[in-house]
Amino acid sequence: MIFEPVAPFVAAEYQVKFATTPWERAGAARLRREVFCVEQGLFDTHDRDAIDEVAIPIVAISMLGVAADAVVGTVRIHEAEPGLWWGSRLAVAPEFRKVGHLGAALIRLAVSSAHARGCTRFLAHVQAQNALLFRRLHWQTLDIVELHGRPHHLMQADLAHYPPFEAAETGFRTWRKAA
Repeated sequence: MIFEPVAPFVAAEYQVKFATTPWERAGAARLRREVFCVEQGLFDTHDRDAIDEVAIPIVAISMLGVAADAVVGTVRIHEAEPGLWWGSRLAVAPEFRKVGHLGAALIRLAVSSAHARGCTRFLAHVQAQNALLFRRLHWQTLDIVELHGRPHHLMQADLAHYPPFEAAETGFRTWRKAA
């Protein structure tokens, strides 16, 4: 019997939200380790730092109908001082990068949820290869610095393009764009 090759399953729907359960937080940590340690080699065994103690993790979860399947994207946010928020450790699983909008959805929830919590300035150190994506999402480069041996853009979000979003614990659904 000959079988035709079957394309791998890629979910059509995703939930982007604050990580509120242990499995979501564990999935975010696993994905960060895979991207920043294994794939990019930025860190040896883990990428955790002191910011993780105060940061709010955000996840993109692939959905199978109404059931959550897996954490396929993540970012974290934290308030460094009153009104000043930072985003960091944005990661999307390699097989979901072609979905094309998960990174943007994570960025949108990160900035909009911080905006709802009193953010007046939102910054991030963005790897140079990702700066164009951020510019398209209404961010501007303030400086270029080297972090972990690689060039990063210190970037600031234009909050006018990120209205406050109060319901970050439940977040929002987003769909894979049709090919």
